[in-house]
Amino acid sequence: MDARAKPLAVRPPGPSRDGAAGSPQEDAPPEVPRDAVAVFHGSAFALSDRAGDVDPETVTGIFHADTRHLSRFELTLNDRPLLPLTSGQLAPHEARFFLTNGGDEALAAETLSVERRRRITHALHERIIVRNHANTPVTCTLALDVDADFADVFEVKQTAIHKVGAFQTTREPATRAMTFSYDRAPFTASTALRFSREPLFQGNRAVFPLELPGRGVAVLTIDVEWRRPDVADAPPDHAAAHEPADADALGEARAWQDELPVLEADDDLIERVWERSLTDLSALRLEVSADGHTATIPAAGLPWFMAVFGRDSLITSYQSLLVAPKLARGALEILAAMQGTRREDFTDEEPGKIMHELRQGELTVCGEVPHRPYYGSVDATPLWLVVLSEYHRVTGDDELVRTLWPNAERALGWIDDNRARHGGFLAYETRSSRGLANQGWKDSGRGVLFGDGSVASPPIALCEVQGYAFDAYDRTAELAGEVMGDDALAGRLRRSRDELAERFDASFATTDRGGYYALGLDADGRQILSLTSNIGHTLWSGIVPAERAHVLVDRLFSDDLWSGWGVRTAAISDGGFSPLGYHTGTVWAHDNALVAAGLHRYGYRDEANRIAVSMLAAAERREYRLPEAFAGYARNDTGFPVRYPTASDPQAWATAAPFLWMRLLLGLEVRDGVLVADPHPLDGLGALRLTGVPAAGTRWDVALGADGRATIREAVASSTPR
Repeated sequence: MDARAKPLAVRPPGPSRDGAAGSPQEDAPPEVPRDAVAVFHGSAFALSDRAGDVDPETVTGIFHADTRHLSRFELTLNDRPLLPLTSGQLAPHEARFFLTNGGDEALAAETLSVERRRRITHALHERIIVRNHANTPVTCTLALDVDADFADVFEVKQTAIHKVGAFQTTREPATRAMTFSYDRAPFTASTALRFSREPLFQGNRAVFPLELPGRGVAVLTIDVEWRRPDVADAPPDHAAAHEPADADALGEARAWQDELPVLEADDDLIERVWERSLTDLSALRLEVSADGHTATIPAAGLPWFMAVFGRDSLITSYQSLLVAPKLARGALEILAAMQGTRREDFTDEEPGKIMHELRQGELTVCGEVPHRPYYGSVDATPLWLVVLSEYHRVTGDDELVRTLWPNAERALGWIDDNRARHGGFLAYETRSSRGLANQGWKDSGRGVLFGDGSVASPPIALCEVQGYAFDAYDRTAELAGEVMGDDALAGRLRRSRDELAERFDASFATTDRGGYYALGLDADGRQILSLTSNIGHTLWSGIVPAERAHVLVDRLFSDDLWSGWGVRTAAISDGGFSPLGYHTGTVWAHDNALVAAGLHRYGYRDEANRIAVSMLAAAERREYRLPEAFAGYARNDTGFPVRYPTASDPQAWATAAPFLWMRLLLGLEVRDGVLVADPHPLDGLGALRLTGVPAAGTRWDVALGADGRATIREAVASSTPR
C-alpha cells in the first residue's frame, strides 16, 4: 500500500464507478434484491432480504470499510426457512423483521412468531424474540447459518469473487463465540459473532434448542463485530461494552441532526421530503481522517458507494450549504489533505488534482485497484474551488480560505496545465490500466456517446466541465481580491475566465436540432453532438451568453429531454438513448437540482420550480425519498416514476437535492453579512417556516406567507459551527 495512505482512516461519526478502462465492469452494478432491507451507519451497512437473511448467492451481506464481513446470515426454525410477514426500517440504522413458522409434522403453521430487531453502528446488534402463541408448550430448534467471504465490495459488484488469502474459523462454546478471519498480507480482517445463549456448533451453524411454555417467550441476542487493523473504526472488545458504544454513536447522530434547520409547511409533501432528507443525510456521514485532519463528510450512497468520493461530496455539500455548512468545510479540508502531489499513472494522480474515490477493501490495500485514493475525475478540482467560494459566500469564513489558499493555487495550476495540454479546454484521458474511461459525472463506460450511439474517444472535453472551470476562475478571482488582497491574480483569473468563455462558445455551440451545446469534443476535436442534461449545468456555471439561454431552456423542456418527472440524462432522439441507460436516458435528482439552479441563475424561475414540483411528486411515490436515479419513461405513459433497478438508495447528492430546491424557491443568499430572500413560490404552496438556517455566522428564521412574501429574522446571536 502506498505509504501516504496509511494515515487515512474512515469511520462512522463520534473499484471505481462503472466503466473502468481495462476491466470487465458493466455500466451499472448488479441489482439489489427488490425486497432488500438495509440498515446503515457510516461505512457499515447490512443488506438482507425481507426475512432479515443474508443469502450467499446474492449481493447481500454485512459490510464495513468496503469489505463484506458476513456473506451468510440465515435463520431457520426446525431446519425450515421462516416466512416473512412484514419488515422495514424504523430509522436508517435500525430495522425490524416479523416472521412466522411454516407448518410441519411437529409444529402447526403460525404457532410461533419470530421478531428480529436489528441495529447497526460500530457493530451489528440483533435481538431475536420467539413467541409461542399456543396455550401448550412447544419444543423447537432455532439455527443460524453464517459465513464470511471477506469479499471486496468491487468483487461483490462484479459478482466475481476470487480469494487467494488464508481463511480460519474458530468456535468457542465456552465464550459463546464464533470468529472468522482472513489474511492476505498486508490485508487482514476478522468477524466475531457473540451469542447470549450457549450454542451447539455444527460447522458454521449455531444451533439453539428452545423450550417455550404456553404463551412463552425466548430471546437470543447476537453481536457481530468486525475488525480491520488498518481501519480506525474498532468495535468494543466484548458485547458488554456494546450498548454504551451504540448509545454514543446514536446520540451523536441525533445531536447532529438536531442542529439542522426545521421546516414546517402547509404542504405536507414538502415537509415530509425535507425530514426524510435530513435523516438520510445524517446517516450517510463518514468521519474521515487524512494528514492530521479529521472531519465529517457525506458518503456517496448505499450500497456500493459508502465511501469518500470527491465529486459526490462536493456536490452534496454545495446543495446542503444552508442546511449543514460543516459538511462543506469537512469536504474541503479532507480533499485538500489528499490533493495530488505527483504524477502517477496507476492512480491518475497529478499535482494539484482533487481525488475522485477512496477505498479500503482488499483489492485496494493489495494494489490491484488504484483507489488509495484514485484521482480519475476531471471535474472534482474546479468543483472544489466552486464549493470553497460558495462556502465563503454563505459563512463569511475568511480564515478557512486563507488556510486552504495554497491548495486553491495548486488546483488552479492543475486546471491551467490541463488546459494547456488540451487546446485550451479542460479534458480527461486515463493513464491507468484500471482507470475510468470517462471522468465527468457520467462516468460509466457508455456515459459519453455521439448522437448515433457510438462511444467517444478520449481525450474528451465535456461542456459542463468547461462551465465548472469558468465558474472556478470567476469565484477564485473574487476570493483572491476580497480575501487574499491579490488584485493581480484576480485580474489574471478573470482574463482566463473570459478567454475560456469565448473559446467555449465558438467550439461547443451547434445549430443541430434547433441549437444547444455539444456534449463535448473528442480526441480529434469533433463535436460530440448528443443532446443531454449536461447543457443545464452550463447554465448553472454561468458560462452561457445570456442571448443563448432561451435556446437551452427550450431543449431542456422539449419532449426529447423532459420526461414529466425531470430532465433526462440523454434525449430520446439520440441513438444511444434508453430509459434504462445508467447515464443515457435515466432521470437523476442531483442533475435536475443543478439544472434548476442554472435556470434560476438566468431568471427562468418558473421552469426551475417546474423541475422541483415534478421531482417532489416522484419522491411522494417513493416514501418521500429520491433515489440516485429512476427510469426515463414519459410520465404520461407511466403515471408513476419507474424504478431504476440498480440505483443507490439513498444516495447523498439525491438526498441533498431538496435542500437546493428550497433555497432556489426562497431565493436565499447572503449579502453583506445578512441572509436575504427573494421568493418565487410554487403555485398552491401555502405558507412555510424554515427555522435555524445557518448563514453568516449565526442562525436565521425564514417565514414565507401564503401571499408569497418572505420575512427573515436572526434567530440566534452566537456563531454557528462552521
